[in-house]
Amino acid sequence: MSAQQPQTPAAAGSQARAERRQQMMEMHKQEMEAMKSDIGKLKSSLAEMKANILTIREPNELARWRNNADMWETVINHMDRMQKQIQSMGTGMMGPREPGTGGPPPTPESERKPQ
Repeated sequence: MSAQQPQTPAAAGSQARAERRQQMMEMHKQEMEAMKSDIGKLKSSLAEMKANILTIREPNELARWRNNADMWETVINHMDRMQKQIQSMGTGMMGPREPGTGGPPPTPESERKPQ
């Protein structure tokens, strides 16, 4: 008998699901890092915008830029909340995309108890 026995279809499927889950977790981590970076850039741009607003003297132009800054602040705050919520949920938010990827791994047939 060889040192390595061929995998059963169930074991191969389980391994493939585990590998896919690992890929999904890595992708989730990368997306969260990218989202944090984007939010940081937006916050920086908003701070610059607010600093520039202080130099505007014409009332209509000042109102226009304040409204614009308020809108961006609302969008950034929403993105920040969503990022924190998604981060706290981990990869579970992605939900099952293929059979068997949500929840604990299935019990192999050989380990199931008769019902």
